[in-house]
Amino acid sequence: MGASPTNGPGGVEAHGGLAYAAGAYVLWGLLPVFFLLLVPAGPIEVVAWRIVFSLVFCLALLLVTRTWGRLLAILRDRRTMAVMVVASLLIFVNWQTYVLGALTGHVVDAALGYFINPIFTVIIGVVLLRERLRRAQWVAVGIATVAVVVLAVGYGDVPWIALILATSFSLYGYIKKRVGGTVDALSGLTVESLTLIPLAVAGLVLVSLTTGITFGAAGPAHVVLLVLSGVITAVPLLFFASASRRLPLVTMGLVQFLAPVLQFIVGVAIQHEDMPLERWVGFGLVWVALVVLVVDLVLASRSPRTPVSRRSAATDSAGSTPVDRGM
Repeated sequence: MGASPTNGPGGVEAHGGLAYAAGAYVLWGLLPVFFLLLVPAGPIEVVAWRIVFSLVFCLALLLVTRTWGRLLAILRDRRTMAVMVVASLLIFVNWQTYVLGALTGHVVDAALGYFINPIFTVIIGVVLLRERLRRAQWVAVGIATVAVVVLAVGYGDVPWIALILATSFSLYGYIKKRVGGTVDALSGLTVESLTLIPLAVAGLVLVSLTTGITFGAAGPAHVVLLVLSGVITAVPLLFFASASRRLPLVTMGLVQFLAPVLQFIVGVAIQHEDMPLERWVGFGLVWVALVVLVVDLVLASRSPRTPVSRRSAATDSAGSTPVDRGM
């Protein structure tokens, strides 16, 4: 009798990859709860310390793993650095918007942003990469567009937090693909944090001149939590990188929805955000669009007639970016 696939090396590798993926997306999904623990720090201060301590944690990891060579190679490559600067600015917008949503009672909006992110990645594939969509993908885009209109009517305003999160992260993924496999997860986050240090310092100066910095003024536990914001940023990213090397793209695409599902639960069940009928209808349409997109992705991945080089943006979007994640 042959060994069970799950008991062979490939099965162990897949199980390990699934654990890493689940760990990454659970941590990302519960980030709003962590950010709420950082009150009374405001969004600008939280993001500033997140950048500072992400850099400190990444430099410590580089020291332990002795992988300075990769970082130095990136810093010496002008083309790669130019791309990384743009990516850094996009992830800064993403982080600032996400923390703003978490601390101002808009966690459901943040969840919506990451639910519609795959749809936005499809749109970017059409607009920037001139990719041709399959019929099901057009249907998904159409349903998602109707969903945003329904939500805008229900809100009485455009859901800006969701749209900014989806746009910034989709563009971030597109930009990061331009450096391909030359930038590993740890070096990438190090470069991004280093690039954003001037903005972090400016943010801390602004806060000190207005509301006042809370670091050190709200007790030792608060200081520890702010320091841990760097760890909370880096650890799920490294988990994600490990998972993406072990799991098929389709599996990563399915697991990724764990994060916005958890964010949605946090917003509705813990923060008790309003969910009027229009919101439920809008989210329902988004979920229908995602089902269409995922089913199409699974069918396309099983079709021998679908060349890898011709896979659309939806395929890549479902598995997130190959190097980094936002939030």
